[in-house]
Amino acid sequence: MSEECLICGAPLEYLEQDTVMECAICHKKEPSKTRCVHGHYVCNSCHTHGLDGIFGLCLASDSTDPIALIRQMMAMPFCHMHGPEHHVMVGAALLTAYKNAGGELDLEPALREIASRGRAVPGGACGFWGACGAGVSAGQYMAIVTRSTPLAAEPWGLSNRMTARALEAIGQVGGPRCCKRDSWLAILAAIDFTREQLGVTMKRSVPTCDFCAQNNQCIGKRCPFAPVNRHKSKPKVAFVCVHNSCRSQIAEALGKALAADVFESYSAGTEVKPQINHDAVRLMKQVYGIDMEATQHSKLLADLPAVDIVVTMGCNVQCPALPCRHREDWGLDDPTGQSDAVFLKRSSMWKCFLLSEGEIDSKKVRPGRRTEL
Repeated sequence: MSEECLICGAPLEYLEQDTVMECAICHKKEPSKTRCVHGHYVCNSCHTHGLDGIFGLCLASDSTDPIALIRQMMAMPFCHMHGPEHHVMVGAALLTAYKNAGGELDLEPALREIASRGRAVPGGACGFWGACGAGVSAGQYMAIVTRSTPLAAEPWGLSNRMTARALEAIGQVGGPRCCKRDSWLAILAAIDFTREQLGVTMKRSVPTCDFCAQNNQCIGKRCPFAPVNRHKSKPKVAFVCVHNSCRSQIAEALGKALAADVFESYSAGTEVKPQINHDAVRLMKQVYGIDMEATQHSKLLADLPAVDIVVTMGCNVQCPALPCRHREDWGLDDPTGQSDAVFLKRSSMWKCFLLSEGEIDSKKVRPGRRTEL
């Protein structure tokens, strides 16, 4: 088992109420709910000692990939498996990548500000506040780049929506906490939100975790970054329509929900719209409990990885630059602007095309049994 207490390596325990504790390093006394089973307590300041070293890394970097940046921070001596240092690192990586991707930002004072705000979020906030510090850090990043204040209009809304998007991604995976996993989820949510709302495109890379052995509470294959998940070779299916705002988005969402163990689902369009169709979003939440806005966005064919199967929705989309092993057309009419009943009828057809038995061959997506809503 890996160590948790910075003093003796013993497991941590979390109390239900604050108790005055003395830091074993600096001897400062303050209320806290966290200590090791032997009674050792380390304050946030001592736990994050050395964190200022990330400033040099960020200011010297030209990377537009915040995942790569935070991976470099995680390798530095000050960073532990879990801890409040991540509450600063998420925002710092995002600010740096945003600046390098063309965002308008004075990086040095922005880094000082994220350090000040991030350090104010205590360790254990994920469980005690219901707001993971990594998700809060993503919201702080958005507040800094948009110059949000409590009296702002659009920036206030954007920063709160950013925090909500990050926390939704973290909460969907579930606990117990993992500061590495939650940091990556918050960053990936922020990359998508920044592109959608601010028009700045940072590089989006998805990591494979190499911290599993250090985390006593690792959730294994439930983690989207677990090696067992990342190294599986599953066919990649691209659902394609013109605007990637309705039909192909629903197909991607249902593919992920119904057949994620069989194939990887993607969607794209020959053009894009700023947002996914509102009726599609509403009904997918209502009927399936799927929040497409939290995990999906409109994207072009060029944004897709190499795919094995291409499924067009019935709009005669031609994709000569999208090679694949198999291609088929589902012939589904666009329900945009029509009644809920039409949307629900179309979604039952999507489910019919997806495999009810979780089987797929290497050449074709075979229709399963029809499932009516």
